[in-house]
Amino acid sequence: MDFAGALLSAAQVDLRFGALVVLEKVDFALAPGEALGIVGPNGAGKTSLLNVLAGSYRASAGTIRFRGKDVSALSAAQRCRQGIARSHQVPRPFTGMTVFENLMTAAAHGGGLSGAGAYPRCIDALELCGMLALANRRTEALGLLDRKRLEMARALATGPAVLLLDEIGGGLTDAEAAQLVQTIREIRRRDIALVWIEHIVHVLLQVVDRLVCMDAGHVIAEGEPRQVLADAKVIDAYLGSAHA
Repeated sequence: MDFAGALLSAAQVDLRFGALVVLEKVDFALAPGEALGIVGPNGAGKTSLLNVLAGSYRASAGTIRFRGKDVSALSAAQRCRQGIARSHQVPRPFTGMTVFENLMTAAAHGGGLSGAGAYPRCIDALELCGMLALANRRTEALGLLDRKRLEMARALATGPAVLLLDEIGGGLTDAEAAQLVQTIREIRRRDIALVWIEHIVHVLLQVVDRLVCMDAGHVIAEGEPRQVLADAKVIDAYLGSAHA
């Protein structure tokens, strides 16, 4: 783990809600342009870590750095303005608005752009996510795949250096997941770094360079994806020691 060259990092991060320990002494580093996957059983702390990185939760202890600067005290909105964007596991479109209006709102409030500056970025994000033909459709009329695409396009409209994806493949068919993978590969070609939480591991393996496995609020393994999945600690976390 190279903290010195990291674009985004977490050092000795704890997250507690009263007596409940959600994350404990978590170290994390993401290199510029890297695609990193996070796996683990339910309740492992994956989404909580994403929330801490994005600023949705304030870490109870430890330090979050982005581009070498301590951003631990910054809100989610402030981090988004600096270049950390995210999607949500359950899509959260701005209802009563079109797809394009969703992106313009994100570019203005999340990216700090005026209308004239926001327009080309929003068009680019729509093209990248295969949604240009749906620009004027109301978000209530979108199917699940297109709502997932909208989550990514809206995040891209803020102009991120890091994109945090939370279960973006959840609920999709194999064919839909394959389309999503192609879109995410295109995003990678823009040198946008990715942190992707996903339960559909075979989809994750088509994109990520490195894998982190979490269990009970700790990182238990990290490295080359297939080596991580073969690690005894990872197998125990998913199947329990009784599988042996």
